Amino acid sequence: MTALQLPRADGTLVEHVLTPPRHWPEPAGPLRTRVAYAAVHVVPRALGENVPGAPADIDWESTLAYRRRIWSYGLGVAEAMDTAQRGMGVGWTQAAELIRRSASEARATGGAIAAGAGTDQLDLAALPSGRAGLEAVLDAYREQLEVVADSGATVIVMASRALAAIARSAADYAAVYGALLDEADAPVILHWLGPMFDPLLNGYWGSEEVAAATRTFLEIIRARPEKVDGVKVSLLDAEHEIALRRALPTGVRLYTGDDFNYPGLIVGEGTDHSDALLGVFAAIYPAASAAIQALDRDDPRTAKSILDSTEPLGRLLFESPTFHYKTGIAFLSWLNGHQPGFAMAGGLHAGRSVPHLAEVLRAADGAGLLLDPDLAAHRMRQFLAVNGVRT
Repeated sequence: MTALQLPRADGTLVEHVLTPPRHWPEPAGPLRTRVAYAAVHVVPRALGENVPGAPADIDWESTLAYRRRIWSYGLGVAEAMDTAQRGMGVGWTQAAELIRRSASEARATGGAIAAGAGTDQLDLAALPSGRAGLEAVLDAYREQLEVVADSGATVIVMASRALAAIARSAADYAAVYGALLDEADAPVILHWLGPMFDPLLNGYWGSEEVAAATRTFLEIIRARPEKVDGVKVSLLDAEHEIALRRALPTGVRLYTGDDFNYPGLIVGEGTDHSDALLGVFAAIYPAASAAIQALDRDDPRTAKSILDSTEPLGRLLFESPTFHYKTGIAFLSWLNGHQPGFAMAGGLHAGRSVPHLAEVLRAADGAGLLLDPDLAAHRMRQFLAVNGVRT
């Protein structure tokens, strides 16, 4: 057995004995009972200038290999979302290339892909006000929607920092989203990202009151339900999600984005359940697949048990400040050998402390998600050493 000396937040070192690797079988065919996407991260090029303020320099081979692994477990890929550091190191130019390359890989492998279209090519400081600003937002959305649609990916209409900055009422949101849905050639996924993930989205849908924002959100969907495949909601509020799920028009899916409460929301009760579009699935994809395979066998108890075993890891990755959840996902990717170094675009690998990342290893091990414990232990020792931790 492999043992490690891991630091705690109080500075003490505690021995941790790694468990043997768990076998997570790939599905024999498509997953049937839930539609599930993993919102995946990007791997930076090891010798690239991936420093704060610089455009992302992406390691395409490692980044696309990670997506192929997600598809091998039957999950879809949600591309160029906030997990991929949209607006946080990865700008629209890099995101557009990421979407094109990933969609090409999806066609080659038969994997499902959806991709984010937003407005992050806009300079917030230079936005005009009033109607001119709303038109600028619409034009930016249209540009990105065209790229996603042309790639063959399902469109995810991402929440817009620019719209949040210039909208003055719920009517402004209804006007922008109504125009986008009217113009859409195929049903899209609408994305509601809460301010815990991005503070610049506070007051989205025209109100800081969740109940009022929800009414506006539902009015937009109910006006054109045939144009909405589903909604991806990331508010970390299970009760709100369940109520919203039940209020949606028939045929509109609720893709949970609740990285805290996903086990109960996905398993649900009978037909009352959420589908999934989750950043945490990038970290727990073998277990997520196994749980849905259990649901496909009509075994919700096993599915819930598997997902419950990953919940401590999910809560740790997404603890406050939630904005930095991507750091833990990249760290776990490195521990598992999916990227050559522990680094992130924009230098965001500095977003979590050494004790926090030691806890990530413990939680991943507890969920059976260290795919090669010896490799993970070797890399963890290197990480501790370079950070001045004597073990």
